[in-house]
Amino acid sequence: MATRATLDALNAAIVACRRCPRLVAYREAVARRRKPQFATWTYWGRPVPGVGDARARVLLVGLAPAAHGANRTGRMFTGDGSGDFLTAALYRAGLTSSPLSRSRDDGLRYRGVYLTAAVRCAPPDNKPLPAEFDHCRPYLVAELRALRTVRVIVALGAVAHAAVLRSTAELEWAVPAPRPAFAHGAACTLRRPDGTAVTLLDSYHPSRQNTQTRRLTPAMLDRILRRAAAAAGLSR
Repeated sequence: MATRATLDALNAAIVACRRCPRLVAYREAVARRRKPQFATWTYWGRPVPGVGDARARVLLVGLAPAAHGANRTGRMFTGDGSGDFLTAALYRAGLTSSPLSRSRDDGLRYRGVYLTAAVRCAPPDNKPLPAEFDHCRPYLVAELRALRTVRVIVALGAVAHAAVLRSTAELEWAVPAPRPAFAHGAACTLRRPDGTAVTLLDSYHPSRQNTQTRRLTPAMLDRILRRAAAAAGLSR
């Protein structure tokens, strides 16, 4: 299983990353400008590392930090509407200690779950470039290698789904043929080289665009997370 020291070392490398000049310039400019309602905040303004239980059995993969969410707070899915929506659902599934995610030092604890993303810096218009995905992929690959107890991966959106499949291919995991397509609620079985089965479960991303239009409702996300927890052998 992953040790906390292994993940801490990986996260330190992520935070120090400056591989993508466009993303470095954007994340730092946002941190300088800030939103009026966050004028008293000192923005994180750096790549955002993964967070959660080193013995996680469920891994959630998102797209990228929000400019005034995780890029401000320094923690995945913290400080914006997407984070509020997801954290409340994780709490209902018994995977967090609180339904609220406000800051890195708010005392929130993750239970059996680890949160990460395909890209670690906030991108302009929330749209990373192909080269930026490529530069970030080694970090997701390293997390998948380190988190040996993971039995379910929840891909939050089609981009995360594709990132997971590319990363597991680099690790020589077995993937069903034809390659699984993204669909909310779809699931398939991936296999590590040692034969361990890992379920890839898809969900729409909890973005405001999806939640405000009710493309993704709380009940829909609850069903996904309950499925993930059950398949991973986690009990409340």
